[in-house]
Amino acid sequence: MQFSLLSAASVFSAIGSVVVAVLILLVMITVHEFGHYVAGKIFKFKINEFAIGFGPALFKHTKKNGEIFSVRALPLGGYCAFEGEDEDKDDPAAFNNKKPWQRIIVLISGALMNYILAVLVIIVSFFACGQLLLMTLETEDSSYTAAGNYIESEYKFQDRDVIIACEGKNIYLTSDLMDALEGLKDGELAKFKISRVFEDGRKIVEVEIMMRADADFSGMTDTNSVWECIGVAKQLSEDGETYTYKMASTAVKGFGFFETIGRAFTYSIRIAGTLFRVLGELLTGALGLSAFGGPITTIRMTSAIATLGWVQFFEITALIGVNLAVFNLLPIPALDGSKVVFTIIEWIRGKPVNRKVEAVIHTVGFLFLIGFAILVDILQLF
Repeated sequence: MQFSLLSAASVFSAIGSVVVAVLILLVMITVHEFGHYVAGKIFKFKINEFAIGFGPALFKHTKKNGEIFSVRALPLGGYCAFEGEDEDKDDPAAFNNKKPWQRIIVLISGALMNYILAVLVIIVSFFACGQLLLMTLETEDSSYTAAGNYIESEYKFQDRDVIIACEGKNIYLTSDLMDALEGLKDGELAKFKISRVFEDGRKIVEVEIMMRADADFSGMTDTNSVWECIGVAKQLSEDGETYTYKMASTAVKGFGFFETIGRAFTYSIRIAGTLFRVLGELLTGALGLSAFGGPITTIRMTSAIATLGWVQFFEITALIGVNLAVFNLLPIPALDGSKVVFTIIEWIRGKPVNRKVEAVIHTVGFLFLIGFAILVDILQLF
């Protein structure tokens, strides 16, 4: 009986985690489409339907002006359907009959709303919980670098040191630390600002740390080399073949009001920059497809992270919001960014690209994105 109760509790906990993940995604997508809707209303575009979700309608309400508001069965999407969005219509309020600059604003407003919400979430998280920063759970005992240089104790990290800045640059993500250390050689000293535990509590101090190896990183996923360079202890993984390093993240408060606001904006920009770096490494081959995930992987990871605590909930929500904003503005067919490109071309030429040709391009792009999402989800299984 006890086993059955524990099993049932585990099942309900897992279901609850998935529900939380789906709700986060649904809120972000709804906010995105609401951005299109608000901009469309401002410029008097004719809107046929605002839908939350895809598939069969569970609820429909038609307003006096003919607009339909609906809630649909599949909570993994949504849309704001404009009159004449994919074809030419005689109605002056139709999408393609509006001025190009108005259409561009409508197209980017979805991403803008995602970004604004993400920044607000980060601000709330930083004030309520603190900023997640890298912390050394345990450091290496060895007093020698890989090249045999002796390390004085003052040039070592201590257990539970929290990294705030490196080489004069604030550290938000592991990639920031990579950038700050890149190029330093074994035995050289790197300047850090850290939060360290003393007998009378934590204090922010500046220290110099001797590099234990050359800082020559192969890509964003080469995090183990970073931890090796700064002397983080490692342990044998459960598979008995690989090592994990004893690093963690911890929430840190204590920054002033305006510094916290500034850090929130900077952090959102760093998240966006990471997406561009990931895409760049994908194109150059430095990063494989197995590092990506589709909707199933996203839900699984979101459910695992969001239920760990409030700070993790805020973090993953902001991460999804910023990534959704940036990704939608990429010039990939079917995405808002691609439609902006076509609108700019029309603006410059004085006439649009053939609507049927554009529709085919967006359809092919949509199918490509669906196929890519399925492929990377399958790769996660191996």
